[in-house]
Amino acid sequence: MLYIIPTPIGNLKDITFRALGTLQNVDEILAEDTRVTRKLLDHYQISKPIRSYHAHNEHKIFPTLISDMSKGKTYGLVSDAGTPAISDPGFLLVRACYQSKIKVVPLPGPTALIAAVAGSGLPADRFHFEGFLPHKKGRNKRLEFLATYPYTIVLYESPYRLLKTIKDIQSVFGEERRVCVVKEISKIYEKFTLDYPENLITNFEEETKIKGEFVLVIEGDSK
Repeated sequence: MLYIIPTPIGNLKDITFRALGTLQNVDEILAEDTRVTRKLLDHYQISKPIRSYHAHNEHKIFPTLISDMSKGKTYGLVSDAGTPAISDPGFLLVRACYQSKIKVVPLPGPTALIAAVAGSGLPADRFHFEGFLPHKKGRNKRLEFLATYPYTIVLYESPYRLLKTIKDIQSVFGEERRVCVVKEISKIYEKFTLDYPENLITNFEEETKIKGEFVLVIEGDSK
């Protein structure tokens, strides 16, 4: 069996009782970064074997994991923060489980996506989750497509490309499309800023160094 276990995206209290119980009961934990997961387990006094499972090794090791689960072993899959397989490794393993008739149990829990949409002040009845934009190839074409989308759009972005992405949104989407920049969800410096691209650009250009993890929630095309 494979459990998909969401972990806190900031505040360690965000983890669910069910997630803690599952971490205690699985045979082994698959972690994106074992050091990050070890800190979480130590905080809750959970002692379990941890195996590294990330984007650079998942193609190589998931056949071994499938073989182990076929023989009765139970794994818990976690990422560094949030829900595994959402812009994080996990899809290949889950698909392989279904192909091998191995039960998959996804637990509900923390995800930056939902928290950002809910607190953005933009319509949340329908939205499109884009994840990370391409860095170079296909980036402009993708932005041009998203600019025509009538519903709220959600992007993940790093601090190193945040300013560039807001400028790209201003250029492709236009000056009148509001954007909510969500910084460090569930952490000490959490901040939601809903404004027009020009004002956001001015604010971030004044920062000497942009830090943190960001989600961008963009107003849909009303035309």
